[in-house]
Amino acid sequence: MRRTAVRVLSVVAALVLSRSASAVEPITNAESVRITSKIMGEDRIILISTPRGYEEGKGRFPVLYMTDGDSHFLHTRGTVDFLVRNGRMPDVIIVGVTNTDRTRDLTPTKGYGQQADGTRVPLENSGGAGKFLDFFEKELIPYVDGTYRTAPYRIFAGHSLGGLFALDALVERTGLFNATIAASPSLSWDDDVILGRTATFLGSRKELRHTLFVSMANEEEGDPSPTRFEQLRKILKRTKAEGFVWGAELMDDEDHGSVVLRSHYYGLRKTFDGWRLPRDRKAGGYPGTVEDLKNHYQRLSERIGYAVPPPELTVNQVGYQHLLRKDVKGALPFFRWNVELYPESANVHDSLGEALEKAGEKAEALACYERAVANGQKAADPLLAAFTRNRDRLAAAAAR
Repeated sequence: MRRTAVRVLSVVAALVLSRSASAVEPITNAESVRITSKIMGEDRIILISTPRGYEEGKGRFPVLYMTDGDSHFLHTRGTVDFLVRNGRMPDVIIVGVTNTDRTRDLTPTKGYGQQADGTRVPLENSGGAGKFLDFFEKELIPYVDGTYRTAPYRIFAGHSLGGLFALDALVERTGLFNATIAASPSLSWDDDVILGRTATFLGSRKELRHTLFVSMANEEEGDPSPTRFEQLRKILKRTKAEGFVWGAELMDDEDHGSVVLRSHYYGLRKTFDGWRLPRDRKAGGYPGTVEDLKNHYQRLSERIGYAVPPPELTVNQVGYQHLLRKDVKGALPFFRWNVELYPESANVHDSLGEALEKAGEKAEALACYERAVANGQKAADPLLAAFTRNRDRLAAAAAR
C-alpha cells in the first residue's frame, strides 16, 4: 500500500461554538490523503481530521470512520466539536472515505434494479462490500493506526447504502469496530437480506461488546406495518447478548437526506453514554471527591472497553469549581492529581500553583510556577507569558 499526501483541504470558514456568543473558531481542517489500494485496484481519497491541538499534544484518540466522507465530513466535525465542548464525548480522529462506486462498495450481495415496465434486472456491479471491508481492515485502518495517535476504539458511521454497509460490517467483521451508527440504512436491499443476516447473527450471540445506533427517516411513511425499521427494532429487542448496547430512533420529521446530522449526534451520544460527569446544581459542578472521579473513569473504561484517561481539562475544571466556591482544601487534591497525570503540561503546574498560593503555601506555589514556565518554554506554550507573570509576581513578593 502506498500513501501520498495530496493537499490540505480547508474544510470551511468558521463555526460559532458555545461558551460565549462572540467566540468563533474554525472547524478543524482535514488533510486529504491518496491511498493506492492493492485490494481495490484503485486510488482512494481519504479525508482525515485530527482534534484541535493534536500537534502539540501526546494523547491518543478514538477514530470515527465514515463512508460518503465528501458529503458528511463538515457537519460531522462540527457535531463532534459541539459534543466535546459540552463534555458529552472525547475528541476523535475523523476518517472520511470519499466515493468512487457506492453501489459496488457498499452492498453485501448482488442486487436488482427495476425497469420502467417493472422488470427486475441484476445490478452487475453490486455486491462488493466484502472487498471494501478488506480495504478497511487490511489497508486503511493499519495506515491510520500507523500514522496517527489512535486509541483502541473505532466507530463506524454510514448513511443509506453506507448504513447497510455498517450493519453488514457488524455482522461479517465483528470486532473490527466497537460502535456502529447506521443512518437510514437501505434495509430493503436484495429482498431485505440484511434483516435476515442481523437476526441470525444477534440471535446466536451470548456476548457482544458493541454499541449500535440505527435511525430511520420518513421514507417508510405509509408502508404497511411492520415496516422494515419496525422489524429491525424487534430483532434488537430480542437480543440477549451481554454487553450489547443499542438505540433505534424513528426520525419521521426528517427526510432521507437530512436525517444524517441528527443521527450522528444521537449516535455519538449513545456511543459515549456516561462520558459526561454527574453534576450537582447546588454544589455548583461535580459533587464528588478525587476517588469518585477515578472511579467514574474506571467504570467508563470498563463499559467502553479501553482505558480512558481522565482529560486534563476536565480535572482542572473540577479543581476550579472548588476554587470558585473558595474551597481551597477541596481543590488541591484535583490539581495535585492532574500534575500526576500530566507532568509535562505547563498549565497543570500553574493551576496547582494558584491553589497553593491561595492556601498560603507560597514556597511550593513558586516551585509550581517555575515548573509551569519551564514546561511552557519547552512546548512553546501560548500561555507562557501568563505563567511567567505568575512566577515573577510571586518571586518578587517573596524577595520583599
